[in-house]
Amino acid sequence: MKYDVVLVGGGIMSATLGVLLRRVRPDWSILVLERLDGLGLESSSAWNNAGTGHAGLCEFNYTPLTGAGSIDVSGAVTVAEQFRLSRQLWARLVEEGALGDPAGFIRPVPHYGFAHGAAGVEHLRLRHAALRGHPLFEGMEFTADRGVMARWLPLMFDGRPEGEPVAVCRTRGGTDVDYGVLTRRLFAALGGDVRTGHEVRALRRDGRSWLLRVRDLHGARDHVVRAPFVFLGAGGGTLPLLQSAGVPETRGYGGFPISGRFLRTADPDLVARHHAKVYSHAEPGAPSLSVPHLDTRVVDGRTYLMFGPFAAFSARFLKRGRLSDLPRSVNPHNFGTLLGAARHHHDLVRYLVGQLTQTHAGRMRALRRFVPDARARDWQLVTAGQRVQVVKRVNGRGSIAGFGTEVVTSSHGGLAALLGASPGASASVSIMLDVLERAFPEHVRDWRPALRDLLSSSAEILGPDRG
Repeated sequence: MKYDVVLVGGGIMSATLGVLLRRVRPDWSILVLERLDGLGLESSSAWNNAGTGHAGLCEFNYTPLTGAGSIDVSGAVTVAEQFRLSRQLWARLVEEGALGDPAGFIRPVPHYGFAHGAAGVEHLRLRHAALRGHPLFEGMEFTADRGVMARWLPLMFDGRPEGEPVAVCRTRGGTDVDYGVLTRRLFAALGGDVRTGHEVRALRRDGRSWLLRVRDLHGARDHVVRAPFVFLGAGGGTLPLLQSAGVPETRGYGGFPISGRFLRTADPDLVARHHAKVYSHAEPGAPSLSVPHLDTRVVDGRTYLMFGPFAAFSARFLKRGRLSDLPRSVNPHNFGTLLGAARHHHDLVRYLVGQLTQTHAGRMRALRRFVPDARARDWQLVTAGQRVQVVKRVNGRGSIAGFGTEVVTSSHGGLAALLGASPGASASVSIMLDVLERAFPEHVRDWRPALRDLLSSSAEILGPDRG
């Protein structure tokens, strides 16, 4: 079986790259391989991510304090630009009739930053002052008025006890995105040969092509696929495939899996009192991935609220992976890196241990910082997706290299891979354009006019009036 391109993994990243390649090289044959029996069911699934259209509108971790009275907003501006680029692609495909009604995958939900305590309120005030003049943050509103906050966020502020300083910052143009639905629509627009229930077991270089050993999980038989270009967008399944391929750039890489859990409710009274995505700041000593948020979610036409995240641990590299994933990924090349990272990130290890021993009562206490009158019987604990953080040597020692996304290309050529997590799906177009630049340097100059045309639509077609 020979193809021009093989996309491993049926998520938002492979779908986005496939759509871009189809536009610039419609003559290329494309094969999609997904181990599950459907597309967009792992990290892209609605319940395996927060569904936030990450645009820096409310997330404190994109605007860290840098000193007395100063703040760095470059991260918020960057992610806002990335999300706008994604929306421009989606808008163009909507205009062409390729994605159907956009209300099926993107909806208007205001985004709020929520600060508590004097230091938190000052952080939010600085954030608002620094961003409100930027065109991508137009209309951002700050208030510390309890009456206004109660009108904006009744579930959070009706009857909230006086005492601790609080403030919120609202941006009405936020979104809630069902990346699972969007992924499936992108693959439908892509066309090509899509095979679910097919797992890539091994990958190796053979001349100018890559050979993939693929298991048909239903037929219980293996076959070989050959292609000059392979993209690994398999989430936590990417690292083992890079190890199988012997890619020198990742020889010492390891993976640290982190799972997330959320409290969820569909109680009509609670849902009716909260239409927002509200992000707060991490507690002292907690990592940025722990930023708590209370979100409106619409999944399969039903509205929910979800609160979290609460960290969990599993040795699986995918939510539907194997318990042997982590131990099988450890080898002589990365053992020292992993051990060094465990020593270097003792605060993260301590945080995870605390999360694993947390009781339901402890999780409800965290929720009541947002919803003071929350009742345990109204909320259920659900497990979200699995993420594998990249562990590599930084400045000579093992380190978890941030919590973002990392593009890897092979010096052998013809292979690109994506490692990491958030903001991921929101920045999918920007990240996949980076893949094209790095994987096809001999072609990308000729492709730029077609790509610029594809991304020329205004994102406002998916704006506040439509989502």
